[in-house]
Amino acid sequence: MSLSFVNLFYLASAVLFVTGIKGLTRPRTAVRGNLLAAIGMLVAVVVTLLDRSILSYGWILAGVILGGTIGALLATRIQMTAMPQMVALLNGFGGGASLAVAMASFLAPSGPIAAGGTIGLLAIGLTVLVGAVTLTGSAVAFGKLQELLPGNPIGFKGITLFNAALLSGTVVIVATLAGGNGGIGLLLLLATIALVLGVTLVIPIGGADMPVVIALLNSYSGIAAAAAGFIMGNTVLIVSGALVGASGLILTRIMCVAMNRSLAGVLFGSLSEEGGEGMDADEVYAGKVKSSSAEEISMLLETAQRVVIVPGFGLAMAQAQHAVRDLADTLERRGVEVIYGLHPVAGRMPGHMNVLLAEAEVDYDKMQPMEQVNPHFAQTDVVIVIGANDVTNPMAREDKGSPIYGMPILDVDQARTVVVVKRSLSPGFAGLPNPLFAKDNTLMLFGDGKQAILDLTGALNEAA
Repeated sequence: MSLSFVNLFYLASAVLFVTGIKGLTRPRTAVRGNLLAAIGMLVAVVVTLLDRSILSYGWILAGVILGGTIGALLATRIQMTAMPQMVALLNGFGGGASLAVAMASFLAPSGPIAAGGTIGLLAIGLTVLVGAVTLTGSAVAFGKLQELLPGNPIGFKGITLFNAALLSGTVVIVATLAGGNGGIGLLLLLATIALVLGVTLVIPIGGADMPVVIALLNSYSGIAAAAAGFIMGNTVLIVSGALVGASGLILTRIMCVAMNRSLAGVLFGSLSEEGGEGMDADEVYAGKVKSSSAEEISMLLETAQRVVIVPGFGLAMAQAQHAVRDLADTLERRGVEVIYGLHPVAGRMPGHMNVLLAEAEVDYDKMQPMEQVNPHFAQTDVVIVIGANDVTNPMAREDKGSPIYGMPILDVDQARTVVVVKRSLSPGFAGLPNPLFAKDNTLMLFGDGKQAILDLTGALNEAA
């Protein structure tokens, strides 16, 4: 197969990648966009297999069958509630694959060592560095999201300087390798330091900031793939890796703005540094929390003209998105205006909540982002908060000692009445009490999110 013919197919793959990413920007076109990107990758893989000198298609076929089986099982059995953890794992797998490619290329008889190529050696060093950091960093993110590790920041005094020292060491090693002055021992040392760096970068970051970390690790996996493309001389891998790396970095920046975090803080693992003593739960809640029932809240909704539904991760855990849609339909039949107020990180992953609501066939135009819905809470009769905690916590505005201080939140407390649907007064992923639950205009509806919403819908229908 001629080089020009191969590059033509690679160009077609790149166009499909870009078109697919464009489609992912809206729920209505997301499925088609995902399909187009997948077709682009299939074209790239097939052309690469036909173009390159393949020693054994048997191993490739075995890998396709094994990987395809695992992927199919994950796609069909993983719940949407566990999607952030799955994305973290996929980022790690991408980094690990790039790391393996770099190691194999370094040891290959016809690789950059034999050719004496500085660019090839530099690409190997960078791939090992970024791939290893992505691998272990994603593993830590998965552990925190899966609650195998504590969600609160873990570390030691001076960990930021420690990370800077590790990074400086890896830069020196990469430069040494690029100059042709190192062997496999130095490369293994680089991989070891980078694996440690991945852990120490992510472990001091609290659970509330995990969406930012996932976005950054996604960018890292793309950068590692692009560097691996330079090693292999594969144009389409460079293009696809660059697209993932750039889009992940843009998303990280957007998330940093949404959470009032600095990009430098993400890069060096210093997002969740605490600034003082936070509020005590007993002090916040004692004698101030008002419990209510579905019947009492239905009477409030009967006279409401405007209702804002604020979903959080608790909604995802309870799989209550369809019940919420039914409640909204019931209210709208009574002439009530219903919209959804969405925080960028309401579902522990960017866009997570949008996907859940779209799955329940909620009109995308009714999903209003935080900056759009916040100015209207003061004119809202009832806000129904379902399983959302940190993203509605007034401590982000009022308590300078809080780890989430400065993070933009949904200003639900400004509404006339706030109804919080929650199992208990347990803290959110940031591990903090929420003064919203004790405010004068807040009513608590305790119970399973899905069942509580079903009870509320039933009470409204009975009153009709």
